[in-house]
Amino acid sequence: MEKLEKLYEGKAKQLYATDDPEVLWVEYKNTATAGDGEKKEDFTGKGRLNNLITTIIFDLLKKRGIDSHLVKRVNDTAQLVRKMDMFPLEIVLRNTAAGHFCSRLGVEEGLPLKEPVLEYFLKNDDLHDPFVNDDDLVALGVCTRQDLAEIAPLARRINEALIDIFAKIDVKLVDFKIEMGRTSDGTLLLADEITPDSCRLWDQKDHSGKVEHLDKDLFRRGLGSIIPAYEEIESRLAELAKSEGIEVK
Repeated sequence: MEKLEKLYEGKAKQLYATDDPEVLWVEYKNTATAGDGEKKEDFTGKGRLNNLITTIIFDLLKKRGIDSHLVKRVNDTAQLVRKMDMFPLEIVLRNTAAGHFCSRLGVEEGLPLKEPVLEYFLKNDDLHDPFVNDDDLVALGVCTRQDLAEIAPLARRINEALIDIFAKIDVKLVDFKIEMGRTSDGTLLLADEITPDSCRLWDQKDHSGKVEHLDKDLFRRGLGSIIPAYEEIESRLAELAKSEGIEVK
């Protein structure tokens, strides 16, 4: 399939048209950003790792009955995805208190939550992606009640599946953000990416309880290079995928 004109460039990916109007070409970048883009750095190999990690996770989710916009990975840094009518939302699931949740509510990082917390943030760089509730979204015409009645249970199913996937590779899924959209026939699907850029992942391999970051917090907090952590996540996920009969190229 041929890559055509660039349609969009974000902080971590570029989006291109293809010769199929229903399929887009996604190119992963090596750039890492934090603090609304105020902190920015390139890491050699990051695009390749995130492309591979997303592909493996989406394949693992598909085996668990959760479909996504992914068509296939086409090279080290690119994948083909179904064209979607995207909701301008960051959909966040939290299993353990961390990050913005702690600063907003004054709780200690690492606090286990009695049940997963589902949150929505409006994708708007000028407003720094503000927190919104269901009523806000319906009042602004971002979603309908029916949309939310489909989005919320799908988000919780994804959370349950990801908790299981990461537990199998000795990683605690602290929280994550995803995006969703609808295909031309109206089907709601998981979209965008699931990577250590978009998840908080704490290593549990030594069972000590000590927080060992395997995610972008290493960059956000100046704790070291993200590449070894991303390589570790990719390696463990690849082994899990192979054990479940999924081909990892």
